[in-house]
Amino acid sequence: MVVRPRDDPGGAPGGDPGPRRTGGGDLDLDGLRAADVIARGVRGAEPGEVPGRLCEVAVELLPVVGASVSLRSGGMPVQLSASSERAAHLAQIQATLGDGPCQSAVEDGAPVLACDLTTGRDAGRWPVFAQQATEAGVRAVYAVPLGSDAVCVGTLDLYRDSPGGLTDRQLHVARLVAGVMTVALMALPREAEAEWRDEETWLSGLGADHEEVYQAVGMIMAQLGISADDALARLRADAFARGCTVLDAARDVIAHRRRFDPS
Repeated sequence: MVVRPRDDPGGAPGGDPGPRRTGGGDLDLDGLRAADVIARGVRGAEPGEVPGRLCEVAVELLPVVGASVSLRSGGMPVQLSASSERAAHLAQIQATLGDGPCQSAVEDGAPVLACDLTTGRDAGRWPVFAQQATEAGVRAVYAVPLGSDAVCVGTLDLYRDSPGGLTDRQLHVARLVAGVMTVALMALPREAEAEWRDEETWLSGLGADHEEVYQAVGMIMAQLGISADDALARLRADAFARGCTVLDAARDVIAHRRRFDPS
């Protein structure tokens, strides 16, 4: 299910609908409580630690067992932080398959609530991801875009171990966490700032992993004479067939342990 923002003439400037007031301002009160938890969760954190702290805050505030944040890059989500190993594993599954609620949220530019991956529409929409998610003990996934209505820079993905959706109030809190996550990501020092401040680039480790994937894509392009999109698809298919992540498959290609020959 794709959840699109409702029109709200009383919303905040700049196109953000802001908190919707229902029943005497319940959403406003939820937002204030969530803001307190968020402030407590990130207090004292270094800038690079904030995304991970916010994933933990999301688990505290919402009926979920895990959370991860991924950035959009070159047609492939790049995992930045996760609240647990299981949440990180689910993010890697979506990156490897190139399919799942995360990818759909990026494409739709709106929250995607997969309320039951065991049966029905959600299981049929992403059948392979649904199977692997349920094998990992996850029954529902909620993906909330990061960024603005015009530009989606990634997603906050929330994982639940039982079927079910989010209430309007819970979705409001999830969007609040995603909004703070977006601000936190935009505030992290970029490469030029890091050099000026003599700091490590905030995406240095993540960027190294991503470069390995695209180095492998380039090698597959040369081996098969195909486009980058087709080479990435072949790498993902190889990873899925062997039951490993796309990053592990890429490292095998770079180390010449895996070669793609024209069929």
